[in-house]
Amino acid sequence: MLREALSSGLAPRALLSETETELAARFPEAHIVPRSILEAVCDTRTPQSMCAAFEIPAFAPLAHAPDRLAALDGVQDPGNVGTIWRTADAAGLQGLLLGEGCADAFSPKVQRAAMGSGFRLPAIPAEPLAEALRELRARGYRVIASALDGEDFRLMPDVGEKFVLVIGSEARGVSDEVRAEADFLGKLPMRGRAESLNAAVAAGIMMYALMDGREGCR
Repeated sequence: MLREALSSGLAPRALLSETETELAARFPEAHIVPRSILEAVCDTRTPQSMCAAFEIPAFAPLAHAPDRLAALDGVQDPGNVGTIWRTADAAGLQGLLLGEGCADAFSPKVQRAAMGSGFRLPAIPAEPLAEALRELRARGYRVIASALDGEDFRLMPDVGEKFVLVIGSEARGVSDEVRAEADFLGKLPMRGRAESLNAAVAAGIMMYALMDGREGCR
């Protein structure tokens, strides 16, 4: 992930390495430190041999939001936030809206799950999320929200080039205020006995369906 940050143009404020490496030699901010120091400053039990500190990137403004967006409505689990961020990047979406109640986008757990996508795909604050969606709809975006009581996602009409896919919180789903702004409420069919999918898994399936022709997952 360190290489992902560097390849995205971010410059480290500090870089700690257990050994002399070619990468560490490139930066005057690098310091060679014993393993005990790495273990003290990192929040993982078995840190890798190098770590770095970066300034938190600036959030992108809603006014400059790109066309293909994912939005999180109170997704609290850092692993889910990071995984959705990474999957959005892989599927070809262009930005991530962060509504109220979400995990801290730049916490270590979120960024580890995002695996570098947090440096490439812009995060956009959107609080209150319902107001942000209303603004985007006025600018021609279609809003699709995941909902357990929604229609079969495969029946979703063509959403065009500008859309927002909203994923609700793990506990309560999409809020009533956000539902009111949705052009389509969709759910994934459960063919087995499971009642629902993990938020990040459901988000991934829906994102790829939207990107594959913009006509659902038929």
